[in-house]
Amino acid sequence: MENAGSKKRCCESLRNFFTSAKFLIYLGHALSTWGDRMWNFAVAVFLVELYGNSLLLTAVYGLVVAGSVLLLGAIIGDWVDKNPRLKVAQTSLVVQNSAVILCGALLMVVFNFKEQLSGLYNGWILTTCYIMVITIANIANLASTATSITIQRDWIVVVAGEDRSKLADMNATVRIIDQLTNILAPMLVGQIMAFGSHFVGCGFISGWNLCSMCVEYFLLWKVYQKTPALAIKAGQKEEDQELKQLNAPQGLESGEKPAEGSQLMNESALAKMDAQSQKGCCYQMSEPFHTFRDGWVAYYNQSIFFAGMSLAFLYMTVLGFDCITTGYAYTQGLNGSILSLLMGASAVSGICGTVAFTWIRKRCGLIRTGFISGVAQLSCLLLCVVSVFMPGSPFDLSVSPFQDMLAHLMGDTGSLPEANPTPVSMLTTNSQSLVNDSTTPYEMEEVPQVESYLSVSLLFAGVIAARVGLWSFDLTVTQLIQENVIESERGIINGVQNSMNYLMDLLHFIMVILAPNPEAFGLLVIISVSFVAMGHMMYFRFAFKSLRSRLFLCCLPEHKTETDNPSLPGAV
Repeated sequence: MENAGSKKRCCESLRNFFTSAKFLIYLGHALSTWGDRMWNFAVAVFLVELYGNSLLLTAVYGLVVAGSVLLLGAIIGDWVDKNPRLKVAQTSLVVQNSAVILCGALLMVVFNFKEQLSGLYNGWILTTCYIMVITIANIANLASTATSITIQRDWIVVVAGEDRSKLADMNATVRIIDQLTNILAPMLVGQIMAFGSHFVGCGFISGWNLCSMCVEYFLLWKVYQKTPALAIKAGQKEEDQELKQLNAPQGLESGEKPAEGSQLMNESALAKMDAQSQKGCCYQMSEPFHTFRDGWVAYYNQSIFFAGMSLAFLYMTVLGFDCITTGYAYTQGLNGSILSLLMGASAVSGICGTVAFTWIRKRCGLIRTGFISGVAQLSCLLLCVVSVFMPGSPFDLSVSPFQDMLAHLMGDTGSLPEANPTPVSMLTTNSQSLVNDSTTPYEMEEVPQVESYLSVSLLFAGVIAARVGLWSFDLTVTQLIQENVIESERGIINGVQNSMNYLMDLLHFIMVILAPNPEAFGLLVIISVSFVAMGHMMYFRFAFKSLRSRLFLCCLPEHKTETDNPSLPGAV
């Protein structure tokens, strides 16, 4: 009887977990990120293939994506704040997946009829198709940004409720899902394109997004039903309160006659309508600019401003498993097999970082977790600085970083410098994550020989080890923003945070373009570590100020009982 009862309780707990809002969010996020990672990897390959193995379309797409999020991040966040949660989530989901499906269908047409299209109207039809592909893909990326803000920065907070430990566990689980899909999704679509064709790859991605959209739409609706708090939003509560005040029988409450109260109510409503009409079309046209300005001002005035800036500064680095580091690794004699193993090790290291975050946070508190993570990351990155001066390093400042670029522009050579085979295509990497673990779409036939592998070994050892602190720190700042930003501003603040991340990411791309030679890569490493150090110095300032103010509150008798409980908002 006891065994039967324990089995029944076990089955009941499993059923409750798999039908809970938390698990449904995990499942929906896994489907969404899997499609995103496949598309982000494939679109870079498709654009290169379309333009005759040139990086032009890839570079244009990267600049358009970075510029769009940089300019529209605050506006997207403001739209998330001002609309009901379910409407925002479902609209962004449908727009994102529909754009990917449409873009995939258009790419299939271009791949199948490229020769015919190139002969129509002197190739203008084909050029128009290129423009449409980049535009639609950019719309998909903007919708993906809105989805990320509303689900990862808002819905998760509401589902977790007041339980900070549950919020930390949910953030860590979501990040583990990101890590796994970063590796597995590009591998799958890469194999499909390798054994099939680009046409088949486009069809598979379009079909996946169509099926995934239907399932995710249903999952969002179920989560919304299971979490009644999602139906209540701060901005909507204020508007409803205003409507109630306008419709309330003010005359009876104030002792006036009902007719006088109704007259006052009508006058107030008419005055409000007149004020709105006086704004005119000019104000409505300039409203996005006001939203952009107000968003950045609100971000600057947040208590977590320096914490958010510290996270953004971590994007100004070449020390990640993107195409920049991959291209440099090829010049240092590492082949694709070794790089794939290193990428797998980096994913394991990232997962260890998410697990370490939850463990350290429970024992040291959230703010101290960020401090410990920052110290750990900086300590590991010192190996990268040391690698610049070790045997086997091509570091040589006497070589002009503009030599190969000027030679190409003057026509002395017919191709981009072999030292950096993909310096511009990195713009297609997904900037909403700190590093892109997808494999590079290029394979070099011959791997150059080097005298010593000590330098490159230390470089990758530092990069992989630093990811433990990197992802733990990223989760720390993410939860600080979730806990300290008021509900009515979560969207716009996180939108500005995304814009800051893209800005620093764009700057690091420009830095690589200005110094593409492997001889200058050591300088880029030093600059990257310097920016990471500046970012953590900003966080240390934020942590010192926060801990000092909370220590002062702890000294007051009326606050001691509150701050002793780590589950309360006053806890460190």
